[in-house]
Amino acid sequence: MTEEKAKVTFLPENLSFPAEVGQSVLEIALDNGISLDHACGGFCACSTCHVIVKSGMQLLTEMEDNEADQLDEAAGLTLASRLSCQAKIIQEGEIIVEIPEWNRNFAREEH
Repeated sequence: MTEEKAKVTFLPENLSFPAEVGQSVLEIALDNGISLDHACGGFCACSTCHVIVKSGMQLLTEMEDNEADQLDEAAGLTLASRLSCQAKIIQEGEIIVEIPEWNRNFAREEH
């Protein structure tokens, strides 16, 4: 039995990666070396992993109240904003997300 596949493209780099149903957008970014801040470690306790879903929103889990509350604190909030730690793939297809400009190219120490 094979896993269902999806593809996630990260803008502005325009880099695409295969993904599996059940993975979060944050997991895919981190697994593939995409620099995406995530101060709380992916536990929906901050808004630093904010992304804007350009296409494929229907392929992701629905937003829950806790995520919506955290997103209220995000800079550059749009109607297509999601926390990448909470946006999990629920079916195969292509998802395109943009990392907001304020969250790009931060210097971070690797652990």
